[in-house]
Amino acid sequence: MSLDADGATTPSRSHYDWHDVRFIGAVAGRYALPDRKDGPDGKVAVYACRLCSISTRLAVVVGPMVGAEGEIVTAHFDEFGILRGRIVRRLPSGFVLELMLSPAERNKLGGKIVWRKKHVHEQMPDKREHKRILPRDPRTIITLADGATVPCFVIDISQSGVAVSAQVWPDLGTPMAVGKLVGRVVRMLEVGFALQFLQVQPLDQLEIMMAPPTL
Repeated sequence: MSLDADGATTPSRSHYDWHDVRFIGAVAGRYALPDRKDGPDGKVAVYACRLCSISTRLAVVVGPMVGAEGEIVTAHFDEFGILRGRIVRRLPSGFVLELMLSPAERNKLGGKIVWRKKHVHEQMPDKREHKRILPRDPRTIITLADGATVPCFVIDISQSGVAVSAQVWPDLGTPMAVGKLVGRVVRMLEVGFALQFLQVQPLDQLEIMMAPPTL
């Protein structure tokens, strides 16, 4: 505590409540709806997602499975840790989460948000042969060999392949198209699967080619 000019007490910085801090920016993560067991073998499915904004009260998340209002969500982001909350509003491709935190946890999250805002431009460069990018709009459509289509969420994409999260769990080697990009499943992920394209794609055409096909 310290005294202000009028002699009133004001909290020191270590005692501040971080209720007003907010970060807006794309942060990759994963989430689950613990009350649903719609994954492989009847287990709780884990999906990839993107955190669009977060405060110590609310988080806006984009992902392939949009739960119902009032449903509980457990999410994990490397920058912010495990977050648990309740869906208070559905969005076309995601939801707004009201975070369920104790006062101490809320203040700790506030500190992480401040740190993230300061260090957002200091990320290490990607040194892979084909750089992975986060598309501006991660929503698109998977087309299976039989013509069936499934909405999906693009985790990241490069000139040689794409990682997606969707409500399907195909076998290795399964052919499919993500948007207009054709490939085969080459790897299973905790939150989805990865495709290798049949041919390397131009970097400047990736987001155009991955967009849902127009009718």
